[in-house]
Amino acid sequence: MAISTYGVTLKWGASASAVTKEVDIKDFPDLGGAPEMLETTTLSDAIQTYILGIQSNSSMEFTANYTKSEYTAVNEDANTDLYYELSFGVNGSEGTFAWQGQHSVYVAGAGTNSVTEMKIVIAPSTKPELKTAA
Repeated sequence: MAISTYGVTLKWGASASAVTKEVDIKDFPDLGGAPEMLETTTLSDAIQTYILGIQSNSSMEFTANYTKSEYTAVNEDANTDLYYELSFGVNGSEGTFAWQGQHSVYVAGAGTNSVTEMKIVIAPSTKPELKTAA
């Protein structure tokens, strides 16, 4: 059975045990990417052959509604080495992914009759991994 995005929560903090939710998010990015394909083809192969290389892990962009107080709270932690968690389901009942990195924040462009939003961009320094129950 599938799950809903209802209850998905982004948290961060100075340590893995100190993560807290600062803002509600509206979307979340892929938690990884396809690995590079390293070609191993020889002159004896009838087709190209490959092995998996390093996994791609680009910046992670989250959208949140903008308010001055929430922007300020997010910006206070910007450019600092932090621990991050993305929890699925109520209280992480469907799993929690954890990683480390740094983030920045900016106000996104908007048009007439739109909600003003901000983007939280995390530069990961570790791979997001599903936490195992202790």
